[in-house]
Amino acid sequence: MEIYEIVGRNLDITDAMRSYAEEKLSRLTRFFDQVVDAKITMSYRAGRPEPATVEVQVNVPNGIVRAEENGADTYAAIDLVVDKLERQLKRFKGRQLARRTEAPPEPEPADEGPFEPEIARVKRHVLRPMTPEDAAIQMDALGHDFFMFRNADTEDINVIYLRHDGNYGLLEPAS
Repeated sequence: MEIYEIVGRNLDITDAMRSYAEEKLSRLTRFFDQVVDAKITMSYRAGRPEPATVEVQVNVPNGIVRAEENGADTYAAIDLVVDKLERQLKRFKGRQLARRTEAPPEPEPADEGPFEPEIARVKRHVLRPMTPEDAAIQMDALGHDFFMFRNADTEDINVIYLRHDGNYGLLEPAS
């Protein structure tokens, strides 16, 4: 993993913190060698039992692996979040390998009646406030054609989608 974006909230990121986080995150390539990049957010909120929080989002082909941990200090939180990411990346890699070795599903026999569509899957999605530009980046990272998000400027629910001409479209609610 070569690219790290490290952000501090209520915390100045020192060179020692930066190098410690990069060193620990470089271990992740032992478990999954296709890590594209990582975004690390370190924050500190005094008055809590574990005031340091470290969030890491690792972008991998066909997915994103994310973990968040709290600790007594930033270094302890980094250790905890890296351990959690290792477990998640092992599981992610195992699922990818299992998907490759699975036999293709048997075709279903054609039934006599007309096809009636049904809801086959329900997904729950946490709507974090972001700009449409950030939503487009997130959508591309996930490999999706559309992405639902809460617009940070208007607080409305929006959908950004990939148009056939390669540009993006934005759906906003009518007032």
